[in-house]
Amino acid sequence: MPVTLSLAGKVALITGGSRGIGAAAVRLFAQAGARVMFNYERARDHAQALVREVGAEHCAALACNLSGTETAAELVAATVKRFGRLDILVANHGIWPPQDAPIEKMSDAQWSKTIAVNLDSVFALVKHSVMHMKKQGRTGGAAGHIVLISSTAGQRGEAFHCDYAATKGALISMVKGLSSELAGDGIYVNCVAPGWVDTDMSAAALRDPKTRAPIFAKIPLGRVGTPQEIAAPVLFLCTEHAGFITGEVFNVNGGAVLVG
Repeated sequence: MPVTLSLAGKVALITGGSRGIGAAAVRLFAQAGARVMFNYERARDHAQALVREVGAEHCAALACNLSGTETAAELVAATVKRFGRLDILVANHGIWPPQDAPIEKMSDAQWSKTIAVNLDSVFALVKHSVMHMKKQGRTGGAAGHIVLISSTAGQRGEAFHCDYAATKGALISMVKGLSSELAGDGIYVNCVAPGWVDTDMSAAALRDPKTRAPIFAKIPLGRVGTPQEIAAPVLFLCTEHAGFITGEVFNVNGGAVLVG
């Protein structure tokens, strides 16, 4: 029989799903048989177009600002109400302030906003998702899968972007702790750490000759990744083929950061 990456019968919540890596994951998860809820903040047209493309029976979108801990419970509850359960959380949303900010000039407001979006909301999403996963119990050997999207910046830091790097490093630490905490409940917790990816968030840096050349010089494969190349490892980590993997940081960066 052919080997397939199937999520048949599963329900996934993918945050930041209207564009970029999130949209690629929504498409791929639906193709694998999952029903998918995703949130968006401002990209309403993109979100509606994606739902039409995937099909309303397989996919739904909800406007939800994930800045802090207040809205996560609502988003998780909406997923369960729409599709009856929750098997997978992919915390993909996040912000990367594009302007360089030396630490002595970084505003308190920038620091607080990056922490609120990239870290505080992820904590709340995991908290409320785990509540539902534990109530459901195990089906097919697992009670749930959680994949957090980190970054190479969380592994090696990023000069002039210490706020972003701090949040992404914290997600890696969350994965390490939560994977041990939740293993006995059958909940798998892993992380995908992309390098530079061709998305709207990185477009300005990739198009500027001054920043583009140094970026490409540090990637052994000589190019940036595509959203689909990040979504595929995320999908894999949520299938039965990753049944002995938890607490892992899956590096997808073209060889730019080699971490054992």
